[in-house]
Amino acid sequence: DAFSNVFPEVPWQRCQFHFAMNISGKSPKKYQAGIRAELQEMWNCDTIEAARKKRDSIIADYRDVAESAMSCLDEGFESAMTVMVLPKNLRRYFRTSNHIERLNKELKRRSSIIGIFPNEESLIRLMGSVLLERNDAVIAKKAIFSPANYTLMSNSKTVAELKKLAEEQQKLRAA
Repeated sequence: DAFSNVFPEVPWQRCQFHFAMNISGKSPKKYQAGIRAELQEMWNCDTIEAARKKRDSIIADYRDVAESAMSCLDEGFESAMTVMVLPKNLRRYFRTSNHIERLNKELKRRSSIIGIFPNEESLIRLMGSVLLERNDAVIAKKAIFSPANYTLMSNSKTVAELKKLAEEQQKLRAA
């Protein structure tokens, strides 16, 4: 896609909430609550190795009764767990796309109020002001990328791991 062409080094993080809904939707009704609870435990694992063990346990427990759901879990697991290379305090924020979806809705709402823009620059100015507003609100609420978090992540192996994941995902897309 266009994003991957412009930013080839950015790994893809599948939204864990929507992934869980996909898996749950492929499961018989009487097993859905149990599967969702086990998936939540998997998302909250401390390491990718622990999450993989939990995934294998879930697949073993439900393969006979929810084969399609377990295939979905097995196939999409790695792209849903990209977030595991981030420091633990950042994972919860980046494991879903809810914040991006909310931002997109706000951009759409603001642009629909105006309706017709005289030129592209006026649209860009509006979107820029909405993004600045949102940034100020996020900074006031909680600094996700505080100087301490940024330094911690920059000095860790996180950046190299993210690049490695991005390269692996690019190879998978090319295949």
